[in-house]
Amino acid sequence: MKICLVATFPPSGRQLNEYAFHIAQELRCNSDVELTILADELSDCDFATDKNGKPLRIQQQPELPGFHVIRCWKFGSPATPIRLLRTIRKLNPDVVWYNLVFSSFATPQNPFVAFAGLSTPALTRAAGYYTHITLHHVLECVDFKAAGVKQDGAIRLGIELATRALLRAHSVSVLLPTYHRTLINKYNARNILASTHGTFTTLPAPPEFSRRGNPDKRILAIGHWGTYKRLETLMEAFPAVLKQIPQARLIVAGANHHTRPGYWESIRRAQASHLPIDFLGYVAEERIPDLFHQTSVLVLPYDSATGSSGPAHQACEFGVPIVCADIPELREMARAENMAVRFYPTGDASALAAQLTAILQSPAIERRMAEHNFRAGAGMTMGNVVGNYLRWFKLKMCKKAMRNGREIRMPARTLAGARLVASALQRSAPPEA
Repeated sequence: MKICLVATFPPSGRQLNEYAFHIAQELRCNSDVELTILADELSDCDFATDKNGKPLRIQQQPELPGFHVIRCWKFGSPATPIRLLRTIRKLNPDVVWYNLVFSSFATPQNPFVAFAGLSTPALTRAAGYYTHITLHHVLECVDFKAAGVKQDGAIRLGIELATRALLRAHSVSVLLPTYHRTLINKYNARNILASTHGTFTTLPAPPEFSRRGNPDKRILAIGHWGTYKRLETLMEAFPAVLKQIPQARLIVAGANHHTRPGYWESIRRAQASHLPIDFLGYVAEERIPDLFHQTSVLVLPYDSATGSSGPAHQACEFGVPIVCADIPELREMARAENMAVRFYPTGDASALAAQLTAILQSPAIERRMAEHNFRAGAGMTMGNVVGNYLRWFKLKMCKKAMRNGREIRMPARTLAGARLVASALQRSAPPEA
């Protein structure tokens, strides 16, 4: 099976690049898959900063070894649909798989280019290629005010048009039940699959409790900062935690959101120098396991959410307790995926401090939440998630071959597995290719 994965991809630092990396890592381990990644071009905007605030110029880094990457589209470019389609025609894949948010191709400040990019899956289907989208958020469920975006009539119309364009793909996977219901009820969509985000591993390793609280009880916040993921509430809460837990240390990791350059650096400058707070900036993929293995609790200090949380799933992968702002989408994520999460009212620094302190003061609570999350993560590994996608793709290829009268050469157990996955994922029958 020839698959083209259209996505941001490391060393690009843009949104969803890590998720695409882990999808690609699983796909290349499958001997039945020939994978080509159609990735974003690296530009001067694609950089993170180290812990001293020095830029790390990502465009100077080499491509990751072991992947076939063609960088054939550019963020913010109106030529993206043409360039992608030209490359897809040359490769002639069986499946074109898009890994998207609504701002994957351009910022909201450039709506026409953003819409052109989001129309590319529909154009791919029209060109005759099986087209699937993993859509990480649905904008009807996003709190635009909290994200710093003014929503007017033109924006709402643009959202609806862009969503309808995306729904022209053969199938669309969403990662929260709310998104599934919204697309069916508002858009009468018949091609929506309910999937899960998954953890970034195939074989999870148990938590290394000996590395936690030794000597620091580390509180980790990680993300792309500056829009709805913000640090002000956490910075206000941390001194109160420190009074109760003198060995506490706060670790802030991750780059700025590409629309908020300099955000976390400004937060760092505002903190008292004596506080045990480490601002790491961008953390390379190979350093992530050590970061989580030494973490006592993960905090998600968000003002709103635009989808399922990647850091929360990483916490489950490594068996780490979670404290999270009480946001409906994140509460639904925790319930649907059986995560151990303690919630605090959004923006309430004293409540956040109380939840962090309760976990860090009780080894029993900390361990119980850690083990609970590890069990949850073991059931939703990226290997399982990608395996479900592949069985779905094989089933659709089989149906297409039957309609075209071609001989089907596929093991019976593969077909049986595909049918099981289809019945589990497909809440309503998608249209035929």
